[in-house]
Amino acid sequence: MTVLTPTSDAEVIDVVSRAAEAFPVWSRLEREQRAVVLEDIAAELEGARDELVRIAGEETHLAEGRLNGELTRTTFQLRLFGEVLRDGGYLGVRLDPADPEWPMGAPRPDLRRTARPLGPVVVYAASNFPFAFSVAGGDTASALAAGCTVVVKAHTGHPALSALTGDLVRRVIASHGLPDGVFSVVFGTQAGVAVLQDARIKAGAFTGSIAGGRALFDIAVSRPEPIPFYGELGSVNPVFVTAAAAEARAESIAAGFIGSMTGSAGQLCTKPGVLVVPEDSAIRGMLAAADLGPAQPLLNPRIQSGYVAAVQTLRAHPGVEVLAGSADALADPPAPSLHGTDIDSVLADSERLMAESFGPSALVVAYRDRAQLLELARVMDGQLTATIIGEADEEDLEPLVESLASRAGRVLWNQWPTGVSVTFAQQHGGPYPATTAAGTTSVGTSAIERFVRPVAYQGFPAHLLPAELRDA
Repeated sequence: MTVLTPTSDAEVIDVVSRAAEAFPVWSRLEREQRAVVLEDIAAELEGARDELVRIAGEETHLAEGRLNGELTRTTFQLRLFGEVLRDGGYLGVRLDPADPEWPMGAPRPDLRRTARPLGPVVVYAASNFPFAFSVAGGDTASALAAGCTVVVKAHTGHPALSALTGDLVRRVIASHGLPDGVFSVVFGTQAGVAVLQDARIKAGAFTGSIAGGRALFDIAVSRPEPIPFYGELGSVNPVFVTAAAAEARAESIAAGFIGSMTGSAGQLCTKPGVLVVPEDSAIRGMLAAADLGPAQPLLNPRIQSGYVAAVQTLRAHPGVEVLAGSADALADPPAPSLHGTDIDSVLADSERLMAESFGPSALVVAYRDRAQLLELARVMDGQLTATIIGEADEEDLEPLVESLASRAGRVLWNQWPTGVSVTFAQQHGGPYPATTAAGTTSVGTSAIERFVRPVAYQGFPAHLLPAELRDA
């Protein structure tokens, strides 16, 4: 693996200084011009596709097909935010003309509200999506679209890819005559901390572990000037199978679950890590007898060691048994494995049994009646997703839907949670510990709203207003 020299403290100060100096230039650029820059970045990445995918494969062990698809998603995100900029709806413009008869008891002044970019921000790249959640991924695309300058802290799992991607983005920015501080990449854990601590940084965005994300979140909110920190941390994405669905299509449910759970070696933030099934259904037996697929290398040694530790902890629980999986489940690379337990054990120790294991394993939980589904839904932590596999004509599912919606950012019906579409209505977030900011999303066009803040202008002449607030 390529090892790049960590960015020094002095270099971090220089990087943030250039980001702060470039912010007025980038933030005041016409939205159309920012859109063109994003589209040109997408084209530059497309032009280097073969080299980018080759390096990504060498550093992450992910399959070429998966990486090509992810790079396509990355360039799509950049172009989509170009459309968002041209539309301008994310600004949330509201116009209240002066009204001397306003019924509050006093005249209403002329008020016009829009959104302004926060300032320089830091983005922490993820290990499991070396393109879509990394250097030029969704956080970077949405922050640049908002008008923020961006400092990316590269992930140690793919340093050469990070360096090349950063060079390609900077090349496009330079070609437009923009200052190089619009976008930078730093390397090393200490550099990532130092950037976040710099008073000129106005927000942070992170995708990764609960431990790492919480440590950075604590830094962000403990600064003399606390700043927003948008962290995606952890989720087991439970799937609740009703008795009617289990009876009607047990085989397809078992197959769909295995495919979703083992995809990308289980290294997806929306992997279904808990499957809740009726205790008398055939699903558990089908899973026990199923071929879970071959062992696949995990992203890096740290992911491997963390996964093994999580599975060992799960297996040490007295209420858990190995349901399916070979002796290589703890090897390097690990073979997929399934574990079984009952809902009483989970309700008695939900913190331990509902913990994320980032890799190709999951827990199958047997329940007796619908009331136990509701009980589990009420005690589970915040999640990115929660799924119901049910039949359309079933009654009394509304309480379960409502309970899951209160604890997850995305609730699915008869679909598997892996595969997060980049769309206008997408919500990729959820209550803690899924994220540190449940009211935001890191996927979809609403992601741009994390990096702007509302400002109201009162009584100004037209020529002093932002263009989107003028009557013309």
